[in-house]
Amino acid sequence: MSKEEIDGMEVEYVEISSLPMINPDLEVDGRYPPEVEDFCPPLKNALDWGSRPPNVWAGKTAAALSAVGGGRRAQYHLRQIGVFLDLHFINKPEFYLNAHRPPGKFNDDGDLVHSETKDKLKEMLLSLHTFTLRFHGKC
Repeated sequence: MSKEEIDGMEVEYVEISSLPMINPDLEVDGRYPPEVEDFCPPLKNALDWGSRPPNVWAGKTAAALSAVGGGRRAQYHLRQIGVFLDLHFINKPEFYLNAHRPPGKFNDDGDLVHSETKDKLKEMLLSLHTFTLRFHGKC
């Protein structure tokens, strides 16, 4: 997706593929693996810090998507955290993708190339856009 495709919306991608799966054994002498240190701060930490006064998440709209198996559980947990953060998620459409199940969804450069998935993603982003405008009384 690009900002030209949905007027008034820009998507920022944060690369996290180098992060190892969470494993307390990887913490050594109070330090995390270099990939995690470089991510500074990790997402959970960012959520926690952002919730401190003044809560930067309060009153914001959000959408959750996942590209791996188990994503439904992760999204459900993120929505639970969102209640505490006063973060408002769209309800529909839900977006779950098993990126490793054929047919291929991404090319060798990591670009989304599967047209049906692109359509579903665009539908979700349009829903988020509409919800955000409605939430802030702009439509």
